[in-house]
Amino acid sequence: MIFTYNKEGVGDVLMVIVADSGDAPLDVERKGKVARVFRTDRQETVAWNIFEVSSLLAIDGRGQVFLSDSDVAVLNQELQQEGFSETLLHDSEPKFVVGEIIEMVAHPDSDHLNICQVKVAADKVIQIVAGAPNAALGLKTIVALPGAMMPKGNLIFPGELRGEKSFGMMCSPRELHLPNAPQKRGIIELSPNEVVGTAFDPTKHWQG
Repeated sequence: MIFTYNKEGVGDVLMVIVADSGDAPLDVERKGKVARVFRTDRQETVAWNIFEVSSLLAIDGRGQVFLSDSDVAVLNQELQQEGFSETLLHDSEPKFVVGEIIEMVAHPDSDHLNICQVKVAADKVIQIVAGAPNAALGLKTIVALPGAMMPKGNLIFPGELRGEKSFGMMCSPRELHLPNAPQKRGIIELSPNEVVGTAFDPTKHWQG
């Protein structure tokens, strides 16, 4: 779930993105201050727009914002009051973390992609299809997990590359908008001493 807010550019509207709509046709159902955006092919909710949200919450920042459990509870109360039966499930886990490539094989249908098994927590390994030229077994890097919003605004959701499932993205310094980032391809290379699963901290993980 991704929360975005841009009062100057969009207005006093909190956008809550809950699923990847892909290229599916969309429609909107609005009740009071709440609009539900859903896929018309299977009626699946992909986003919510909460209008006049500053009357409900104090939100700081622009772009992706992070809410507390109590904030989400207020939003759920608003959804219920407007007559919606669905609820927002809050996920407060970090979406940019230290990951380690523990297995890597060439993609069978590509001359530059690799299928990587990436450890992103002590008990969690995910598959990521990547084309970074410096990807290597044992490399520690920064991983954007599903639910992440990149600095340019693109969203990370599970997907496929050339028929292989991919559940995140290993990030380059340029993609993370880090200062003095090299303007070339290649994921960020961290010290081998970094702890897998640690939340990304630009001041700690980048010395550019």
